[in-house]
Amino acid sequence: MSDPAPAPLAAAPELTVVVPTLNERDNVPLLVEQLNRVLTGIRWEAIFVDDDSPDGTADLVRALAQHQSNIRCIQRLGRRGLSSACIEGILASAARYVAVMDGDLQHDPAVLADMFDRIKSERLDIVVASRHVGSGTVGAWDRSRIMISDLAGKLSRLVVRAELSDPMSGFFIIDRNTFEATMRSLSGQGFKILLDLFASAPQPLAFAEVPLIFRNRIHGESKLDTLVAWEYLMLLLQKLVGPAVPVRFLLFSLIGGVGVITHLATLWITAFAFGAAFAVAQGVATVVAMTGNFLLNNLFTYRDRRLRGRRLMTGLISFYAICAAGAVANVGVASYLFGSHQAWWFAGIVGAVVSVVWNYAMSSIFTWSPRVPIRKPQPKPLPLG
Repeated sequence: MSDPAPAPLAAAPELTVVVPTLNERDNVPLLVEQLNRVLTGIRWEAIFVDDDSPDGTADLVRALAQHQSNIRCIQRLGRRGLSSACIEGILASAARYVAVMDGDLQHDPAVLADMFDRIKSERLDIVVASRHVGSGTVGAWDRSRIMISDLAGKLSRLVVRAELSDPMSGFFIIDRNTFEATMRSLSGQGFKILLDLFASAPQPLAFAEVPLIFRNRIHGESKLDTLVAWEYLMLLLQKLVGPAVPVRFLLFSLIGGVGVITHLATLWITAFAFGAAFAVAQGVATVVAMTGNFLLNNLFTYRDRRLRGRRLMTGLISFYAICAAGAVANVGVASYLFGSHQAWWFAGIVGAVVSVVWNYAMSSIFTWSPRVPIRKPQPKPLPLG
């Protein structure tokens, strides 16, 4: 007897919708319901890339996938970030066209079909849903948020030459070939993946924009905070100076400069205001400066790997040890160069550079190394009908 014929394979999706999520458990079922309604007639799939949400978003997506085969989940452990989540979601897809949208229902899925038609029929690289063309609006934003968004858009002109009306949009469809030509130049930092794509593209992108009426969030809380603006500035800096100099290293060095000022101020206060012996004052100043550097780096430089709780204390101890070793290397190299008849200032600068590079490299590996967090039990998925 001949072997039975293999079962026919389902056709690959034409469109993948990548949705980065963090604590969007209540919004995911509503978004899937809307995608089912507006993408009728299109072979599509949705990939939810979840940054290990404490509210059980990933479990809810997997429960939905039990009933709908074109729903997929990527649950990331030990790392965070909207842009990097989008990149991983796109790489997990085989579709020719990939859409990126938020999971909070503020991006209206109803415009997806029009975006999909335009990128195919006009052979574009990317189609962007814009709040600033045609009937598009920012919805119920207050004046301060509008001003911040406008300022961010103007700053984006430093790295993006395309005449985008809404470079801050997080809702777009991109051709896979375009993404693959760009992906190795992406920084993956922050939350503005569209800006990263336009700034990293090896050649100008052929694009179009469609109007988007930005909707209000129904469930959950906004992920925007004051440090999101910092991440945006870091992305711009990365595009201006990278990849020759990692922006993390620049920031680490800048905070090191702040540490020098902190050290001198503490030394003066301890030695002269309180009358402590110089050796004691120098020791106090050193500890204060290192502690301040650690806290600032934890808050800004390594925001995506921020240490909390017990790991904050163990990280501080490791940072002390690394900086102590860096100080020894600083003194040793500078002394060697000075003893070899190099100028004192040259020896001092080289020693300082050796110390900064050592501290940055070792703290990245040991103090702020990405680790899989220990999680508390998550809520059970919502029952599905």
